[in-house]
Amino acid sequence: MTNFQRARSEEQREVRRRAILDTTAAMLEEMPIGEVSLNELSRRVGLAKSNVLRYFESREAILLELLDRAWRQWVADLPALVRAGIDEDAPVHRRAEQFAAVIAGSLAQRRVLCDLLSAQAGVLEHNVSPQVAARYKRAAVANVADIAALAQQRLPELGDSAPQLTAAMIMAIGAVWTHARPSAAMLAAYEADPSLTAFKLDFVTALREMLATLIAGTIVRASA
Repeated sequence: MTNFQRARSEEQREVRRRAILDTTAAMLEEMPIGEVSLNELSRRVGLAKSNVLRYFESREAILLELLDRAWRQWVADLPALVRAGIDEDAPVHRRAEQFAAVIAGSLAQRRVLCDLLSAQAGVLEHNVSPQVAARYKRAAVANVADIAALAQQRLPELGDSAPQLTAAMIMAIGAVWTHARPSAAMLAAYEADPSLTAFKLDFVTALREMLATLIAGTIVRASA
């Protein structure tokens, strides 16, 4: 992992910490979250499991930090995508549809982010200390605020409801991602009985439609 056996300086500790994060990120590209274990991470990074836990208090703490990293990268890319994908002179219903399409399309190639978002409340926010939970939640609130500001810029009709809409959108992303990735047993059931494929979701299509509905409903409520 490094050319030193023991991290003695703050710089060396940071190098080791980043190596743990980068190795975990590489594992997430190969396997689902449930298969990422501290034992395998320790083996790949070249440290004892106890040494990994000196830098991060748990597997979930590592994954929460990677979620924030992936989320911030996504947020950084969104403004250019929104500028290119939304006609600011279009009527509100059209801009709402375009915003939903941009968000859904921007996630098509971000499997790790979607995996982590789908697991954040049920898995990643467990087995962490209050301090780690609070640090992650503050980062999540900031990420939501950045997307809300972008939404309000292109859809001023949202009024003060943009933050609530954005929080709902994040929950929708995780839910749709989970349902759009059926198990091997469910895929076999679809193949055996094609009538069941009515319940099989395409992630981008289903997310776009759900987000468009959320945005339209929020605008109606904001104008009431």
